[in-house]
Amino acid sequence: MLSKIKVLVVDDSAIVRKIFSEELSKYPDIEVVGVAPDPFVARDKILSLKPEVLTLDIEMPRMDGLTFLRKLMKHYPIPTIIVSSLTPKGGKMTLEALDIGAVDVIAKPGASYTVGDMSSQLAEKIRAAARARVVKHESRDVEAEPIRALSQTSYKVIAIGASTGGTEALKTVLTRMPPNSPGILVVQHMPANFTAAFAERLNGICQIRVKEARDNDSVTPGSALVAPGNFHMLLRRSGARYYVEVKTGPMVHHQRPAVDVLFKSTAKYAGSNAIGVILTGMGSDGADGLLEMKQSGAGTIAQDEKSCVVFGMPKEAIKLGAVDRVAPLEQIADEIIRMV
Repeated sequence: MLSKIKVLVVDDSAIVRKIFSEELSKYPDIEVVGVAPDPFVARDKILSLKPEVLTLDIEMPRMDGLTFLRKLMKHYPIPTIIVSSLTPKGGKMTLEALDIGAVDVIAKPGASYTVGDMSSQLAEKIRAAARARVVKHESRDVEAEPIRALSQTSYKVIAIGASTGGTEALKTVLTRMPPNSPGILVVQHMPANFTAAFAERLNGICQIRVKEARDNDSVTPGSALVAPGNFHMLLRRSGARYYVEVKTGPMVHHQRPAVDVLFKSTAKYAGSNAIGVILTGMGSDGADGLLEMKQSGAGTIAQDEKSCVVFGMPKEAIKLGAVDRVAPLEQIADEIIRMV
């Protein structure tokens, strides 16, 4: 018999608790074992029901979700998916929650985002979270030293794809990149409205400039463009100029932006002048595209199993023979620079 993933829903909204419970009951591999209106009730239910995954609203009365998450990650780490409103404040708090140790984020259903859309995405994220490695969060690890400037500027293009656990993985890689590193394109599976806050946060801690991509932005040394949530990002070329096309379109691997869309366009327009990097994440998005990049002469790198939160996307790429080098997260920036 199929063992079900046990989920506890923590949200102060009775409507959200009801919607989540009803929607998740449609999936044979997921069981909502309980709901809680606040962290105090949640604490007791975690001990009695032993859920494998938590969905957590971060804006709650009595004790906010961030305070609760900090305590949880310190004493009783459980894979946690943040449920957030699509507001600038919600975006900021969500990034903090991912910093503390949450594995993923989903937006509350709203005008442009139906319950049906949310339902299948939430189920996917719960399956990924159930496989995630979550460790006790004490104090932050000492960050590795950034790499000093390259002796000469390179006009290569670096394409990076990530999903579950990717926000922290990207932070580790991008904070090490030198100020004159080649232009970087990033696809991180993330809901609309959160990618701008994510790019802004990275911009404040990196030596390179980081911004959310807009259609027709140039890809230039010393900068990284992050695909906006709910839009695909493709590399294009006009003469010597690389630029991005940001557009809507069908989901690929249930994702928009999709890593495969970026990687395949990079294979086509940059060929051997590119480096492809696939980081932690559930599923197989990016594996086919990375193979196309390798076949077109690009250097390719995958994050190793031990340092991944979920060893899904890198595993599939390795299985396809799409990867030149497999490296722990802390060494990926060095591997990229070696290939430049």
